[in-house]
Amino acid sequence: MLAASTLGQAASAVMVHGPAFLIPALHDQLGLSLARAGLVAAAPMVGTMLALVPWGIVTDRRGERLVLLVGLLGAAAAGTLAALSGSVVLLALGLGLAGLAAASTNVASGRVVVGWFPAGRRGLAMGIRQMAQPVGVGVAAATMAVAADRHGPWAAVWIPVVACALAAGLAALVVIDPPRPATGPTAAPNPYRADRYLPRIHGVSVLLVVPQFVVWTFALVWLVQDRDWSPAAAGALVAGAQVAGALGRIGAGQLSDVVASRMRPLRWVTIAAAATMVLLGATAGLEAPVAIPLVVVATMVTVADNGLAFTAVAERAGPFWSGRALGVQNTAQFLTAALVPPVAGLSVGWLGYPATFALAAVFPVAALALVPVREERALS
Repeated sequence: MLAASTLGQAASAVMVHGPAFLIPALHDQLGLSLARAGLVAAAPMVGTMLALVPWGIVTDRRGERLVLLVGLLGAAAAGTLAALSGSVVLLALGLGLAGLAAASTNVASGRVVVGWFPAGRRGLAMGIRQMAQPVGVGVAAATMAVAADRHGPWAAVWIPVVACALAAGLAALVVIDPPRPATGPTAAPNPYRADRYLPRIHGVSVLLVVPQFVVWTFALVWLVQDRDWSPAAAGALVAGAQVAGALGRIGAGQLSDVVASRMRPLRWVTIAAAATMVLLGATAGLEAPVAIPLVVVATMVTVADNGLAFTAVAERAGPFWSGRALGVQNTAQFLTAALVPPVAGLSVGWLGYPATFALAAVFPVAALALVPVREERALS
């Protein structure tokens, strides 16, 4: 179950976040501005954002297996249309539809893990599942950037198409819907009416998405344009950084199991994200090589919060509301993530990479006040 959920989420990440690594090819080969290339890269995130809550409702009512299969196969089909289009407009449209379908895994694969693992092991298990996102981004960085540079942006889209098809095959073989309480959904109260715990986690996650996607979207472009790295070398570094980010998510999940809290580690990660982005902004414009390892650290730190927040939302919402709650969680994140590439692209054009990296530190600083440590309940 964990392997199938992780692969499904990784394939979705390649499809949704991989187009960010088409930006250099769209900019250099086709002459698009960074802002317009960022809009193409954001298309699958927009599609994902629009579909997360509907997929959550379907998952609550029909189960995880069906949602995973339909979503992954739909993403592969839409990605195929994008790869065959030969047009920038149709490329963006196809990627948007692929993101709409791939949104299914964000909700369903997380619920599979939460449903099959007990609380004392759930943080680690969800950390492993959540590592799928940076691993997927790492795979995309190592493959799609090189494929787009050598063969054009449309050819690179075949990589996430194949990944989604393989993930659908594994899900069909092994995924079983987790057991649910016999009381039924009508007996489950709306968790949003009880307190502000869930909205506060949503707010923290939205704010922490900004530095995460600034680094994810523009680290490779910064290395190529400002540091004169080749796309292959830059992609390899970004891929390695994503592996570090995956390990960071596992470590954060294990730590939350050990300290029996999701919110205290979330607060520690928030502080680390703010400090790292300030340091990256201060060094990115210098010739000193210290900025290179800081990109790796920033990649690792800015993704470590996702598994903690995701697990906490599912635990508080319960089995009959977690699909919708996780849908709301991810919709807010993807709405913000879809805005980051074009807005940060404008910021880079006006202010440069160092200032853009430094400004991203403002958002985790603001998130610190929202982390609901005192409102957290004992894990069960």
